[in-house]
Amino acid sequence: MVDILILYYSVNESTKKMARLISRGVESVDGASATLRTVASEKNTNKNSDPIVDLNDLKNCSALILGSPTHFGNMASPLKSFLDKTTSEWLKGTLSGKPAGVFTSTSSMHGGQETTLISMMLPLLHHGMLIVGVPYSEKSLVSTKTGGTPYGPSHVSFNDSKELSNDEKEICKSFGKRIAEISKKIQN
Repeated sequence: MVDILILYYSVNESTKKMARLISRGVESVDGASATLRTVASEKNTNKNSDPIVDLNDLKNCSALILGSPTHFGNMASPLKSFLDKTTSEWLKGTLSGKPAGVFTSTSSMHGGQETTLISMMLPLLHHGMLIVGVPYSEKSLVSTKTGGTPYGPSHVSFNDSKELSNDEKEICKSFGKRIAEISKKIQN
């Protein structure tokens, strides 16, 4: 059994919706489960929020998927703050050799999705993780007029809609499924 940790920060629910879709993709794979966690922040006031991540969640996961809204072309500070506290896991090699992926949401088409995704990859690479993206064999990546990149799923709200497009939804689900399948292959 592989357990995929989906760790996200969400302000306006878009990133949270993406996390849920990615978890559906993970759980479509036999022998795979998804654990949803969020990070502590001043804005975690939603009673329906997922549990706050604990460093033990990193130890127990088979793979890690990070999600954050884009803030000035970068990940949001609550997620970065959590990652900055993982030095002991880095020293132990807790995440080394495990698959990892990233996803983001923005309010505008050119809001910095790709730089945000890459900024989230950097600490994962330092941890020795194996970065997984979205291949162009995913048909929705080719047809999307909204979010979606080879670096990871993305959503564009165009400043008014929190609803994901059908292409964005499919990219999220296929991404979760891909990471779960790769995790199973690595574990075997």
